[in-house]
Amino acid sequence: MKLVILKFDGDLENQGFRVTLEIGLENARPDIEISGILPPYPDLVLTLHQWRLNYRNLGISNRIKPQEIIYDGLIQNNFSQCREFANQLSECLSIWLNSEGFRGINNTLREELKRDEIIRVLIRSENPEIQRLPWHLWDFFNRYSQAEFAVASIISETPPKPQGKAKVRILAILGNSVNINIQADRDLLESLPNVDSVFLVEPSRQKLNDYLWQQWDILFFAGHSESDDDTARIYINQRDSLTIDELKYGLKKAIFQGLQIAIFNSCDGLGLARQLNSLHIPQMIVMREPVPDEVAQEFLKHFITAFASGKSFYLASREAREKLQGMEDRFPNATWLPVIFQNPRVVPLSWDNLSTRKQNSRFNYQYALLVTVLVTVGIMGVRYFGLLQPMELKAYDHFMALRPQNESPDPRILIVAIDEEDKKDQSEKGMKREHENSLSDEALLRLLQQLDKYQPSTIGLDIYHDFPVDSQYPELKERLAEDNRIFAVCKVAENSEKKRDGIAPPKEVKSDRHTFSDVKKDNDNILRRQFLSFEPPLKSPCKAEKSLNLQLARHYLHSKGINQYDYTHKEYLQIGNKVFQTLKQHTSGYQKEDTSGYQILLNYRDQKSFKEIAKTVSLTDILNNKINSEDIDNRIILVGVVAPSSDNLDEHNVPGNEKIQGVYIQAHMVSQIISAVEDNRPLFWWWPLWLETIWVLGWSLVGMAIALFIRKPLYLGFSVLIGLIVIFQSCCIIFMQSGWIPLIPSALAFILASTLATLRLRIN
Repeated sequence: MKLVILKFDGDLENQGFRVTLEIGLENARPDIEISGILPPYPDLVLTLHQWRLNYRNLGISNRIKPQEIIYDGLIQNNFSQCREFANQLSECLSIWLNSEGFRGINNTLREELKRDEIIRVLIRSENPEIQRLPWHLWDFFNRYSQAEFAVASIISETPPKPQGKAKVRILAILGNSVNINIQADRDLLESLPNVDSVFLVEPSRQKLNDYLWQQWDILFFAGHSESDDDTARIYINQRDSLTIDELKYGLKKAIFQGLQIAIFNSCDGLGLARQLNSLHIPQMIVMREPVPDEVAQEFLKHFITAFASGKSFYLASREAREKLQGMEDRFPNATWLPVIFQNPRVVPLSWDNLSTRKQNSRFNYQYALLVTVLVTVGIMGVRYFGLLQPMELKAYDHFMALRPQNESPDPRILIVAIDEEDKKDQSEKGMKREHENSLSDEALLRLLQQLDKYQPSTIGLDIYHDFPVDSQYPELKERLAEDNRIFAVCKVAENSEKKRDGIAPPKEVKSDRHTFSDVKKDNDNILRRQFLSFEPPLKSPCKAEKSLNLQLARHYLHSKGINQYDYTHKEYLQIGNKVFQTLKQHTSGYQKEDTSGYQILLNYRDQKSFKEIAKTVSLTDILNNKINSEDIDNRIILVGVVAPSSDNLDEHNVPGNEKIQGVYIQAHMVSQIISAVEDNRPLFWWWPLWLETIWVLGWSLVGMAIALFIRKPLYLGFSVLIGLIVIFQSCCIIFMQSGWIPLIPSALAFILASTLATLRLRIN
């Protein structure tokens, strides 16, 4: 917005004026400053006086002092004379402003300002005639439709900074209403949104004074008034009238507490404005001459509607003033009456500014800080007790599904999947199986013999074999006992008092190659964690302390010369140079969770299907030698049952609710360990509690700030939506870098803080 200031020094009748022009942006030093001359013009003074005299003699009921209207002659004759003098005044003003000495200012205005700019023009002078002139008739305002003028004094002082309420507080004084209808003014003010209005109907002097000492944003007066060069007077009831000086202390207190606007919808207001100006009120709207009752009502309706809907103070006034033109057949020169009287040291506030100023006070900052802290503490407290864990785990699964599927199958692993065809083939060939989810000894021996033709690095038997090897296959018994590459699984008892809950390992396999196949599912039955080791119950038939995936990975890495292994620390496990941070009872989305032993988050390999973790072949393919040596050499071989018809099939739900067999899960787990050590593939990480709390507090503050500073519901809704998108995108981007940071707590804090701020403002 541009600010144009014209300072007039001199008088109109004798010496003329020295005029100084300043052009610049609001709240900034002027970019341009030039001066010009306007000559004395006594005819302009005379024409102004004649128009004013004829206007006051129109014979129209006005809001001037009751029973003081002078009626002179026929009303139509008075109308004609008033319009004639108005035209003469317009011509004189045009001649004067086109004077040679003022031409440089005129040209500069047109060169430096754009037609579509919003421009505020201050006419600063102490001269009464300058303040009374109808400046809207200057052709400058015809050319610049977004410009409006205000009268301002040369002498000014900065008023105190506003400290208003969240709602616009209006003190409406409805004074002496003899022969006029001020109920329409009241109805209009009562219909305004987000206001707190107090109406004083024909109040006593004491009551009016008491209310002025309270905090207000807008002071409104409707009723009769009058003014001369020395004194301005308002009629507050049918007996009493008061001068501005008699209200001085109450008005000064109101201005000190943030009064921004005074609207005197009454007659002859320039005298009122000049006297109020000495108290340094920010801005006023007054009627320069006696105002007809209907004109006063129409102007207030148009102005307050435009202002409350978002137009600037100046443009709302111009729009309302120009809309009065439709009444000039009955009320001549109605568009001449409203005028803004402005304190030049104040930038006018918008309606939204009026209703949100409280956020700038120290009290509101304290409130905002207190609420955001309480919101953060409350949400983190709820989270601590695990109440947000289901939502956080769902968000985790959603992020997992959004990851780019750009990882290839792990080339170091081969999965031997025992499917329906393999089971059928064993049955047809008379291979007896002691366990539904196992292999017959004959098939297992033949598998190991086929693998012996190549050079597998490690063999993991993810099949239960808790029965003795058939005496017909002594070679199998020997192989299981002596081959250090073979690791077998058992199942730890879920209840230490019920030994039968567990499954024992193969007796032929030495204890240092016993591993457990147990996994740790969450309450929603989805597998997101990876067991590395733990201490089994005393009565469990499975005494293995290390998982199958850890043992296979260690053995494979050992064959690659990576021998460093340390699990003496409770908070982490180290293999080679890679540190595996173990889960604690309170780790990111996991709260009050059983994290006994060494557990880490399972960073599944990014692929279209969880089953594509590694190349998969059937048992029949290997037994029939339908496989290449490079598929086995130096690889980790995982053997497991995938046939859907198997009883108690080892199946697990993974993020996205895909159900896959245990051998694929073990492959993901093995791959995570060896990929982290050999390829530096990232492991999941998370923030410490103090950093998570700061993150949640930060979004709580952002939510509070948005609600305090953005008041329009539509804009507020968009801002909250954008904020939630930013939170989601931030957490998602970090998740893509294997970081799990709080999404649900930060989003809840953001929404709750903004909601509480909005409710607080509405209540106030």
